[in-house]
Amino acid sequence: MAQPVHDVAVIGLGPAGATLANLLGQAGLSVLVLEREAAIYPLPRAIHFDGEVMRVFQSIGLRTEVEAISRVGLQGMHFVNAHGETLLVRGGTAALGPHGCASNYYFHQPELEQVLRTGLARWPTVQVRLATQVTAITTDAEGVRLQLADRAGAALPAARARFVVGCDGARSSVRRHLGSPMRDLGLRQEWLVFDVLLRDGAPAMPGYTVQHCNPARPMTWCNVTGRRRRWEIMVLPGDDPAELVKPSVFWQLVSRWMGPEHADVERAVIYTFHSQVAQGWRRGPLLLAGDAAHLTPPFLGQGMCAAIRDVSNLAWKLAAVARGRAGGELLDTYESERSPHVQAFIELAVRLGTIIQTTDPAEAQRRDARFRTGEPEYFTYPAPRLGPGAWSGDDDAVGRPFPQPRLADGRLLDEVVGKRFLLATTEPLPAPEGVAVVADPAVAAWLATRGAVAALVRPDRYVARLARSAQEARELLQAAIAQ
Repeated sequence: MAQPVHDVAVIGLGPAGATLANLLGQAGLSVLVLEREAAIYPLPRAIHFDGEVMRVFQSIGLRTEVEAISRVGLQGMHFVNAHGETLLVRGGTAALGPHGCASNYYFHQPELEQVLRTGLARWPTVQVRLATQVTAITTDAEGVRLQLADRAGAALPAARARFVVGCDGARSSVRRHLGSPMRDLGLRQEWLVFDVLLRDGAPAMPGYTVQHCNPARPMTWCNVTGRRRRWEIMVLPGDDPAELVKPSVFWQLVSRWMGPEHADVERAVIYTFHSQVAQGWRRGPLLLAGDAAHLTPPFLGQGMCAAIRDVSNLAWKLAAVARGRAGGELLDTYESERSPHVQAFIELAVRLGTIIQTTDPAEAQRRDARFRTGEPEYFTYPAPRLGPGAWSGDDDAVGRPFPQPRLADGRLLDEVVGKRFLLATTEPLPAPEGVAVVADPAVAAWLATRGAVAALVRPDRYVARLARSAQEARELLQAAIAQ
């Protein structure tokens, strides 16, 4: 009997793979998810995501569930020098930001993964196989054949898919199969990361993230959720990593704030912070996403965010190609759009890392003098523009996210639109099947700031084109119908 051919096989069931599978299942595609581990990794890993990522979780119907296991980052991130002076603040807010939610959230990754995996049960076309590893990948005219084995190495029945997406992490086997080299963007540094659960009576600590920019020992303090806290401590020349992970050593490093009597350690591990982007995210039916495609240092909290943006960008394109609504060339716009976008975030994280990781006292004095203006400098990171791809126009808003305002009827924009193309317009137009047409005062106000009468917005909520006349608006509507 012939093997069933899935539309998409997703390798890896971390946050990126689980989100992608939810997006594809929501679109009605046949999806096979393969995960080599038998259960969710129980210890902390990623701890932050931003408003754009919450908007993606909203789009798959899981915003309420994710909010229930997350904490809004009200006070942002503070960069503090060795004298206790605040140099720089990345602000946070609980108000409705441009994505219709708060700007920053903190979470415990195993809880998020459970929410995403539970969400997969809603889609009858999604099949998940745990404790299953991919041992070989071959492509042919029909797509991809995956040879599979259990964790002990015993062979399992092979699987077939038209497309395969490797969401299988920094040591991606799919990337190795593609032969895609990683381009280094200049940061490689070891840090000790240890996560704790506070006990009753623990000393009061800031409710926000603190980057201790002390040249004697740069470190980071993170308030995660509930009693969960994280310390990140830079490994300096002469340090013995094997010694740093011992409680007797790392507790001494933070003894001015707390000690082992105040918290229980969940884990302590040495990480190497990288800044790398793969060269070649697609070859035929094989694609990469998340850490398989790029590695981001944590100084901006954008590692998982970049992965979720990847799959949001890719999902609607895979659905369009799989359903015959677009040619395979649409998938070529995935890397061309996402690679420059993620590189912009990585470069900003590297610049922030330079502030934090300064260990030369004289350079630290010069750094402090640059920021010492009486009041701390506040900054927000702008949304970079996508690289060239499935959008056009010179206006600065094109190739960036369209906002999610609350409409006159009280609903958020995406609650009306769903995963369809959107024509946001100042004047009502007939709404064809598969396209949402929204003419609302909040939408009209945004269009007025651009001198436009309409905007074509993609299913991933990025602006594809603007129209400055009624005729151009009708052309945008026809373009949306053609999709």
